[in-house]
Amino acid sequence: MKKVFIACDTNRVDEVKKIIKNTQTKKISIGYKFGLEFFNSKSGRSFIAKIKNKKIIWVDLKLKDIPNTVAASIYSLKDLKNLKYLTVHCSGGLEMMKKAKQAAKKTNKKLKIIGVTILTSFDSKSIKKIGYTKSIGQIVLKQAKLAKLAGLDGVVCSGHEVKKIKKICKRMEIITPGIRLKGDSKQDQKRIMTPKIAFENGSTGIVIGRSITKGNIKSNFKKLIQSLN
Repeated sequence: MKKVFIACDTNRVDEVKKIIKNTQTKKISIGYKFGLEFFNSKSGRSFIAKIKNKKIIWVDLKLKDIPNTVAASIYSLKDLKNLKYLTVHCSGGLEMMKKAKQAAKKTNKKLKIIGVTILTSFDSKSIKKIGYTKSIGQIVLKQAKLAKLAGLDGVVCSGHEVKKIKKICKRMEIITPGIRLKGDSKQDQKRIMTPKIAFENGSTGIVIGRSITKGNIKSNFKKLIQSLN
């Protein structure tokens, strides 16, 4: 079954409740992704803890620090028993990713650690500005290999790299952000793709936010379901 994560990019609990209420279906597998904005808000963490365990909850913290600090950060989430996914940056290195996976096994056996490659807000021009000399495709490929070596459960990459990553990470989840419904604007994303093409390229899951959550959520969600048929 296709897996779709709805990005709950807000710091308001009432908005999250509205998103969850209007994105229910049995046609595809739905999960909810919470980033730093919601997790760090006054009521965010406590609200996440109360979400029923049957829902797929992803805390998108994109951890990146020295190995022991990342491991300690994951141990501190042990009270959130309902978490299914947690992200770390692949650029944190092999040892950091190994430590993250080890910490997850001790904290919550159901918790999957997913490695984030190059963010979809970067393009070939902006990636060079921060010192990278290789192409985005080359960097993502290298990072995916490290994630596999570290024993991670999956990687996050744009739909443009999925086909190549699929050859390396055959048994891993490949989750694609930067998803827009046909006709929607890029906004702050650079490497975007429609839901249907992302799945056709080999993504096991996609992340979609503003195309669903801005405006009429129920109507937008219906368009998403129709686009995948």
